Parts: sequence; C-alpha cells; structure tokens
Amino acid sequence: MNKADGMNYAPKGKPKPVVKEGEFCIAAIALDHGHIYGMCNGLTEAGAKLKWVYDPDEEKVKKFVEAFPGTMVALSMEEILTDPEVKLVCSAAITSKRCELGLKVMAAGKDYFTDKAPLTTLAQLEAAKDMVKKTGKKYMVYYSERIHVEAAVFAGQLIEEGAIGKVIQVLGMGPHRLNAPARPDWFFIKEYYGGILCDIGSHQIEQFLYYTGAKDATVVKSQIANYNHPQYPELDDFGDAMLVGDNGATQYFRVDWFTPDGLSTWGDGRTFILGTEGYIELRKYVNVGMNDGSSNHVFLVNGQGEKHFEVTGKVGYPFFGQLILDCINRTENAMTQEHAFKAAELSVKAQMQANKIV
Repeated sequence: MNKADGMNYAPKGKPKPVVKEGEFCIAAIALDHGHIYGMCNGLTEAGAKLKWVYDPDEEKVKKFVEAFPGTMVALSMEEILTDPEVKLVCSAAITSKRCELGLKVMAAGKDYFTDKAPLTTLAQLEAAKDMVKKTGKKYMVYYSERIHVEAAVFAGQLIEEGAIGKVIQVLGMGPHRLNAPARPDWFFIKEYYGGILCDIGSHQIEQFLYYTGAKDATVVKSQIANYNHPQYPELDDFGDAMLVGDNGATQYFRVDWFTPDGLSTWGDGRTFILGTEGYIELRKYVNVGMNDGSSNHVFLVNGQGEKHFEVTGKVGYPFFGQLILDCINRTENAMTQEHAFKAAELSVKAQMQANKIV
C-alpha cells in the first residue's frame, strides 16, 4: 500500500467480484500518477478483467505489468479504444490532460474513470458535460479519500442510518507529504496540476457534498499560499476554503504539503462531521502516538453514548463493484454524474477565486 508515499498509496481490499470472470474488461491509459494502482486494485477486486495498458513510458508500463500480471501492453492508445471488449478506461494522466483523454474515451463508446482532480478548468468541465450528454457515457472520478477509505465509507453508512441526525457541518483536514524529489516536473507547474484546491482540495469538497447531501454550494472564501517552497514558485503548499451548501450545511477544509517525516503515513487525514443529534470524527490513516499501525478509526458520539470503531478490513470498498454494475446496467449507484462534476466545478472555482496569502 506504500503508506509513507501518498502519490503511490494504493489500498488493497478483499476480492468481492460482482461479475463473472472476463465479463467486464477494463484498460489503463496514462500512468502519470500512482493512483492508477489503487483504481485498478479496486476494480479488479470487484471482478473486472484488466486487459490492456498503454503509456509511452516503457518503465512505467513495465512496473504496472509487474503489479498486474497478464495485462497486455498496447502499442498505441487507439489499440485500446478500438477494442470492443473494453468497457471502461482508467486513467491517471497529468491533471490538465485528463479531460482531453476522457473526451476521446467517451467518443470511442467507452466509460471513463479518471483520477482526481478530473479536470482543471471550467471550459474542460463544459466539454466533459457535453460529451457525456452526447454519448451517454460516464466520466467517473476516483475521489479516493472517501471511496477508498473504509472509515469514510463507514461514516457514510452511519449517517444514512441517522446516527447523528441531519449533517450541518463538515470539517476536513487533508495534509499530504510532499516528497518533492519523487515528484514529476509537471507536479510543480500550476497549468498542469491545477493548484492545491483544485487538486487535493477536490477530495474535501466531494466529501462535503456527499455527507451533507448538498447538490450545489457556494465558495464563500478560499486562500492559497507558498509558505516554505520558494524553489517551486508555482506550488501551492497550503490552501483552505469555506463553503455553504444549497441546503444550508457548511464546510471548512484545509489541505497542505507539510506532513513531517516523523509521521508513519503520508498524511494525518481527518474529518469531523457535525449533525443535529451527534458527531463523527474520522482518523483515516493513523491514530497518532499509538504506534500500533492501525487506521480507519471512527469515533461516534450521539444520544446513545460514545463509541469507537476500528473498521479496517470490516467495511470494504463497495464503490468499485457498484461502478462496474453501473456501467453494465447504466445506473448511478456508485456516484451520480452530477455529483462527480459538481465536486470538480467547486474545486476549480475555489482555486480560481483564492486569495494568495504568500
């Protein structure tokens, strides 16, 4: 799973196929971010057959095939796009190029599953919406800090059961370890990575929309800074924002690249969810100071008392099986297209209107 390196963090779960072997074929194109491994782990555990991989970088392809033996190496992207067996294409391209690739995939009659952030501009968003409308294909997004974290999945289940009443506020903290020497050059160019609020901020905004049930929101205020990395002048190493949902729920979140080397994982991601009848705290990746290697801690306080759950290996990752079935049945149980796009839209808007502190 590579707990120390967020860029290559790829959770693994228990196989839980929702289709017969070989029934649902997928492919991977563009291996620019390590999240492609987590995306493919989730889908293959849910029964997908990983048929093809393509990337112009032979070393990336070699490493990928080692992780997913039996995957055929395509000589071109077109070889994948013209294969009628491939139903879904996964991609972790350079952030600013994800939309362009998605348009090609959908135009070829296939569903698209991209790493977050799924796009970097509002113009790209409109192009993606138009292509979805034209083709009827999916433009799904790997918002991994909710869909690939068992604590976050369990929190959603508790909320759905009414454990804390109506959700009125979400506080999110998404610190990440920079590990700059291991990052590609494009990661430090804002035109390519989109900015911190567009990039890792998209996780936080998606969770806010999901947990509160908001369909839309307003970015009240957002800020970015480069506090301590002058050698990378286009890097935002800090960002925060306040949002208000169309249902009155509020959010504050902070994202940054200041995880110290002494932390056992790549980031002490936490989420606090306040409801009218209780609250939930998630300590997603580490319980600081316990030194027991545990993660996925969920703390629930409501009228029935205080409860602590450690849910690693107990909840699973239902998103991936739901996505496969959504592609087959043309349903929207894993995530609605409206939700995926709204999180992206608000992330771009938060970045666009952000006040630069430093």
